[in-house]
Amino acid sequence: MMFGLPTLGMCIEKSTMWFLEKKHAHLEGLLNKARPVYLDHSSRILILSDLHMGNGGRLDEFRQNADLVRTMLESYYLPEKYSLVLNGDVEELFKFPLKSITSKWGDFYDLFLKFEKNGFFWKTYGNHDSALLDEKEYQLSSSLIESIKFHYGDETLLLFHGHQASVLLWESYSFLSRAVILFLRYIAKPVGIRNFSVAYNSRRKFAIEKSIYEFSNQSKIVSIIGHTHRPLFESLSKVDYLNYRIENLCRTFSSTAHEKRPEIELNILGLKSELDACYKKGKIVGLRSGLYNNLPIPSVFNSGCTIGKRAVTALEIEGNTIRLVCWYNGKQRPKFITDGNHLPVELDSTGFSRIVLNEDSLDYVFSRLHLLT
Repeated sequence: MMFGLPTLGMCIEKSTMWFLEKKHAHLEGLLNKARPVYLDHSSRILILSDLHMGNGGRLDEFRQNADLVRTMLESYYLPEKYSLVLNGDVEELFKFPLKSITSKWGDFYDLFLKFEKNGFFWKTYGNHDSALLDEKEYQLSSSLIESIKFHYGDETLLLFHGHQASVLLWESYSFLSRAVILFLRYIAKPVGIRNFSVAYNSRRKFAIEKSIYEFSNQSKIVSIIGHTHRPLFESLSKVDYLNYRIENLCRTFSSTAHEKRPEIELNILGLKSELDACYKKGKIVGLRSGLYNNLPIPSVFNSGCTIGKRAVTALEIEGNTIRLVCWYNGKQRPKFITDGNHLPVELDSTGFSRIVLNEDSLDYVFSRLHLLT
């Protein structure tokens, strides 16, 4: 019997399957060795990621929102008895030595540790701060882990930074890290190049989110990530959510009383304006659907980042509820679309406000996940 040589298509298919299996095996390892944390009706957890703390200079991206982050932690989350998880890339070690970061932002380290009295404080590491594993004198070393496994009854929420979904990039990182750090600190930084990161590459961002989405659905778990700097709620990006809202309003229009239709039309126009603005910003590649299939499965959440323009996004878990929130300077209100009738609430007289962008019950999230996977 004669056997033909494998075709190019067969080779590509096999290599693709090998790569996917390798990525999923890597994420499966994160799940198996994750730090267990048990949730109940009294749980209150704040999840922040991607602070990218630097030395306080003009290339320090954390600097613009530092007062906002300090205020919301000290004046809201700490007194409200929240535990705290910082989900990777807290320090920007690609561009700044740890000593210069701790010299500038040392008070934040003391503030982070205060959350232990509310329950716990954990800090995962990302690709920009994994070098902390070699820092024996690091102040937060006892809180440094790679992943957390939240147990909600019989269900699981896996929290990790997200760079682990780029298997080849991450496995080669130990070899390349010194070269990357030298380039960013001594070449890119002096000439003013800002964050050299996957967060600014829409194709890689989408590929990472898609890989984690597929793994989460396969494992029937919820993944909570950072890394891409793009807030996701129930696997929906802002663009996906805008499309979803527009479609929903269009469907309800014909069955709505005539006197209420002008209000719906006005809402649709506002949503279309937001969607048009996304395209005009040149994020065409990033507009590829975050659903990854015909029915959105709520298996991926992303807290976004703290270095957004005049705003910080975060995830909160309170009892059986998970929500995406935005904190901002009330004088410079960013554009955002919220689910339901949530209104901004100013934090005392600080000038900073918090608004709920979206929220849902964890019971609904897991019911939908199991029904659709």
